[in-house]
Amino acid sequence: MAGLPERLTKAAATSLLAGALGGAALLAGEMLAAKARRYAKPTMGLALRTSMGPAGAPPLRLVLLGDSAAVGVGVEWLADTVGGQLARLVADGTPETGPRHVLLSSVGVAGSRSMDLATQVARALLGTRPDVAVILIGSHDATSLRAPEEAAGHLAQAVRRLRSAGVQVVVGTCPDLGAMRSMAPPLRQIAGLLGRRMARAQAKAVTEAGGSVVDLGAETGTVFRADAGTLCYDGFHPSADGYRVWAHALYPAVAKATMSGV
Repeated sequence: MAGLPERLTKAAATSLLAGALGGAALLAGEMLAAKARRYAKPTMGLALRTSMGPAGAPPLRLVLLGDSAAVGVGVEWLADTVGGQLARLVADGTPETGPRHVLLSSVGVAGSRSMDLATQVARALLGTRPDVAVILIGSHDATSLRAPEEAAGHLAQAVRRLRSAGVQVVVGTCPDLGAMRSMAPPLRQIAGLLGRRMARAQAKAVTEAGGSVVDLGAETGTVFRADAGTLCYDGFHPSADGYRVWAHALYPAVAKATMSGV
């Protein structure tokens, strides 16, 4: 009987190792399956430009920066993108602001990470200075296992450059990746955890850099988890309904930015 504890210990260790290896194999398989999926691609090029609202209303230049969300991957019409829907809300205005003539553009690039924002900021500041910039970034940083603090540091640099140029900045942090149906459990749960870590680091960095923060995961994640229709066919990028949810979440901060002397 003296060897029983040792045998039990070895058996437990063997079971844990087998479980770990099995879990690792499962995750590896899910990662390969996620990578092999057919994902939506940009359909409108890198630069989106349009105007909304009465031509005689006070003008407001709104620019989007970031990843596929800033371009509108997952929908076919500009009006369905988060930028298009946000611009319509701003153009309609409030009793306090009245309607605005919104000049909308996007310098976002699908697949971008926070380190790519420096180039986008330079493009955004070419020519006439925008009044308000909305940055949507973080998903690819999180899923590529970038250190949250490093990615947030690049984001903070972009916010500071825009603020130094006199641009009001609103950042929509990493969305709820646990709501994405392109990944199966438990990979989906792990992605959700990584996304939340990224969002927390982003919120801290953006606030310190002088920007406004909208926690997209906290404010819209429940809707995305409950309604599969908020995602397009690939289960990763938002649909028109999903972008509408994001636009309404971003709008209060953007409306406040438009009244901040821009």
